[in-house]
Amino acid sequence: MSGHRALVVEDDPDIRHLLVTVLEDIGIAVVTAGTGAEAVAVARANAPDLITLDLTLPDADGTDVCRELRGFTDAYIVMITGRDSEIDRLVGLEVGADEYLAKPFSPRELRARAVALLRRPRAGADQQQSGSVAPQGQEVLQVGDLRIDAGAGHVRLGDDVVLLTPTEVQVLRVLASRPGTPWPRTELAEAVWDGDFVESGFLVDVQVAGVRRKLRAVAGREWVRAVDGVAYQLTPPTS
Repeated sequence: MSGHRALVVEDDPDIRHLLVTVLEDIGIAVVTAGTGAEAVAVARANAPDLITLDLTLPDADGTDVCRELRGFTDAYIVMITGRDSEIDRLVGLEVGADEYLAKPFSPRELRARAVALLRRPRAGADQQQSGSVAPQGQEVLQVGDLRIDAGAGHVRLGDDVVLLTPTEVQVLRVLASRPGTPWPRTELAEAVWDGDFVESGFLVDVQVAGVRRKLRAVAGREWVRAVDGVAYQLTPPTS
């Protein structure tokens, strides 16, 4: 994990200390912020690869901060909160978070999520400017008019760009690797999170829902469908 940077956004000093300790233990350089305004400023100044974001901050709701961060950074965002309702979790993920951890969480769970996320390439200008190629297993996939460059984090449908979060790109990449084949939730999670995923059917469902909604908005049709309530598959056009 050396070379990676993380931003911890948390106003509780004890939780902030725990988050920093876990991330530094796996070799990540960490900066911190205690408010939403500070989080935005520190993120702009430090260009982190990973952000842990408390949903309840003294000056702002974490979902608003997440939405603002998504306006200029492609960092992986892990939403951390004491709220436990499905609506709160759904809102956090819908505004661009990649993962969700509910307090109290175990250091092992945070470590697993961080390692799994940072193993994947981020989209962004750095990759484009460097001219780096997609790593093995992250090649460009073409299914009909759908083109997925998972290494660069770019998705196009015909002439239109489909704006997906980094995790949504990986979900789509896996589904597109076997178009027309159902992926059970567990297999999809293992493929997307590289075996380090702490199982959560809810998280899989939310990420797939984001992919479905964004593709449908561009295409005017469904590209991803649920199969018997236990699996998902990519369904390219038949004509």
